[in-house]
Amino acid sequence: MSDLEVGPTGSRTYGEALRSTYMAQNRNEPTVPQSDDLASLLRSNLKGLPVGLYSVCSAHPLVLKAAFRQALEDQSFLLIESTSNQVNQFGGYTGMTPDSFAEFVKGMATGLGFPLSRLVLGGDHLGPHCWRGEGADAAMAKARDLVRGYVAAGFRKIHIDTSMACADDPTGPAGLDERTKTDRASDLCLIAEKTWRELSVSSPRPVYVIGTEVPVPGGERADSGAPEITAVEDAETTLALCRDVFQNRGLADAWDRVIGLVVQPGVEFGDAVIFPYSREKTRDLSRFIETFGTCVFEAHSTDYQAPEALRELVEDHFAILKVGPWLTFALREAVFGLASIEQEWLGGRTGTRLSEVREVLEQEMLDHPQEWKGYYRGDEHYLRYARRYSYSDRCRYYWARPLVAAAFHALLENLAGQPIPLPLLSQFLPLEYRAVREGRIQPTPEELIDHRVRSVLQLYSSAAGCA
Repeated sequence: MSDLEVGPTGSRTYGEALRSTYMAQNRNEPTVPQSDDLASLLRSNLKGLPVGLYSVCSAHPLVLKAAFRQALEDQSFLLIESTSNQVNQFGGYTGMTPDSFAEFVKGMATGLGFPLSRLVLGGDHLGPHCWRGEGADAAMAKARDLVRGYVAAGFRKIHIDTSMACADDPTGPAGLDERTKTDRASDLCLIAEKTWRELSVSSPRPVYVIGTEVPVPGGERADSGAPEITAVEDAETTLALCRDVFQNRGLADAWDRVIGLVVQPGVEFGDAVIFPYSREKTRDLSRFIETFGTCVFEAHSTDYQAPEALRELVEDHFAILKVGPWLTFALREAVFGLASIEQEWLGGRTGTRLSEVREVLEQEMLDHPQEWKGYYRGDEHYLRYARRYSYSDRCRYYWARPLVAAAFHALLENLAGQPIPLPLLSQFLPLEYRAVREGRIQPTPEELIDHRVRSVLQLYSSAAGCA
């Protein structure tokens, strides 16, 4: 039995299992977790242990730093994922290729003292999505290069997503047919396997996530009601078809490393609405995956779910929880709180130039609306509100823009040089005020932001059994 599997009593905790396995690096054993380690952890979930993984889907340095600190405290895996539109061979919206993103994340890990043995990089929605406006041949050629780049850069968890129709695809009312999706998925898996074999033998084997019943990379509008929960019959069809196609194409070994199936458990969020998880509605799905017995479910768009709902998702075998916008939403809350403190405390002081970070962010979003215009609808008053406060958090695409980054840096500099009065901290950042009063953090801008982001990460850590 693996160290990460359930013992006879089912009483081992995630932390105990990880400490047992990964403290092995102090005994001159391998310092890179193998594919079986992840699979074994998730199989433990199927056997009744309420443990899982949460996936941090963000490229913001302060979000990632908070995630590393949380995983250090928990002595857990840290799974960091990038999407195909965020990081690709052409740079994506972050300007980073798979190689440069991996180097960036691993460099941060090393700088923070986080063991690379517990870092897992994942690629999300890898497929032709970014090039779906082109013909299928051209889009799939770029998708193959995308997957090749991710695997070569050391990304281990590969979500293959070929659900989208390309420009010349014939589609019916239900969209692209399942066989075409599966054939294309197997094409990308073949590339991933070939790329892995060409790497050093010490490179861990890729593990795969299949299935696509979730919003596309970057999210989509979700104001038309709660999403429909995936039918058991559809999940069964996806798994059976993928298994047959993979085995017929010489991918039986890769099929054994399919650790997750993406389904829709009925969770989603929109501008100002959250669709909560209801375990009563997913009982049949949970029973089915227990019976199937080789992979768990991966749940996307779990942002803003209640702590109890996150815990129930893991217990019900939605054992891989994705979180992204909630983390930058929390970061934005902290930044706006600090900007209010800056205005109240430093406004009007001779020799002090305020950062005006909120105003700069708003102007950049107005000048470059492509990242939000298709997602927010309403009159000008509503659009102004949504740009700043929507759960969709489309302002996450703007923090790296030069003018916004400069204003953000000015905010940190201004407040670092002037101790923040506690009454102002209580007024604008009450959660952080309590942590400061209790001596858990210092009232520096960086620690205040870190605390707000980690307040979200801790919910996921607890739900996944890491804490």
